[in-house]
Order: sequence, then structure tokens, then C-alpha cells
Amino acid sequence: MKQIDIDDELYQYIASNTQSIGESASTILRRLLNLSGEKIQSANVEINQNNQTVTTSTTSLTSVKPTESIADKQTPAVVTPVKQKNANVFNILNKEELGMQKGVVGRFLFILSAFYRTHKTDFSAVLDIKGRDRVYFATSKEDLVNSGSSMNPKNITDSEYWVMTNSNTTRKKMMLHEVALCLGYSAEQAEKIRDYL
Repeated sequence: MKQIDIDDELYQYIASNTQSIGESASTILRRLLNLSGEKIQSANVEINQNNQTVTTSTTSLTSVKPTESIADKQTPAVVTPVKQKNANVFNILNKEELGMQKGVVGRFLFILSAFYRTHKTDFSAVLDIKGRDRVYFATSKEDLVNSGSSMNPKNITDSEYWVMTNSNTTRKKMMLHEVALCLGYSAEQAEKIRDYL
């Protein structure tokens, strides 16, 4: 299997089209591009860039259905995710991607970012989640820093929200559980999300 680099916007679009937990990016792209499972011959491609020739070999490709043109497959420059009636974080959480995050804090921020992308309009409810002596979420780094010592605030990716990350894994799991509940998930779903950490 080959690895490719893609920009964040394209990654978000692919992730937003996940239909089941653990679905691979390849499966999502095959579905979005309407690729058939038909295999074609190996292909050698020579690319000449900056006076350098690179030869790549692909052993298994899928063909586009004959009635579709390549122009139909091109993604527009700006991708607007499809709004779903019942937005669900499980539609964009992918265990494969989650596993690629660096450490517990990386996974914690990744899950919170998935919540934010799924529930942008309701995400402000997390500001009510607090500890006995600590604020867990804020809309600025300064608000978290000023609310206590050793907060280690981190930005929730692509959002204006910040979260306190200087807590143990059990506390982070509890925070995810509370976030899920305040965004309307069932206790069972909240437990499942908590276990992703």
C-alpha cells in the first residue's frame, strides 16, 4: 500500500464522508469516486520534474466506470462538507487516524476536534464542563492560564476553543465523556467515545 500526503481540507472532506467506524481512507475514496473493483494491468509511469526522472510502478489499479469522465471526479477548490440531519461524531472518527496521533494528548485533541467539526453550533456547551477547582475549556489560552496553575492549554484544532491538557488520562476520559453527554450523546455512546482515548 502506498502513502500519500494530502492537505488538511481534503483530509477533512474524506473524514467527513466516513460511513462506519474504522473505515479506511481507501474505502471512502473508492466509494466517493465510484471506482469499480476491476483490476487492470501494471503500469510504469515516468515523471520528469526538475530534470529528474522518477519511475513508479503500480501493480493494482481500479478503473473508472466507462460512463463517467475524469472531469466528473475532480474535487472543487473549496469543499463544503455535507450537513447531516443527525450529526454524529462516529461518522468522522476513524480508529486508523486516531492511532496516528502522538500520545494521549494527541488523541484527546483529535477527538475534541472531531466533536467540534460535528457540532460547531452547539460546541459552546463544553464551556460549562468544569472541575471542582479548575476550568477545563475556554475560548482563549489566557482564560485557561488565568484560571489556575499548570494548565498546559492546547488549542482544539480549527476552532477558537482551548482545553486544559495537564491532567491524567482518567481525567481526560472523564472530560470526553462529559463532552459527549452535553452534546446529546447517550451514556453508552459517551462510554464508547471515552474508550477511544
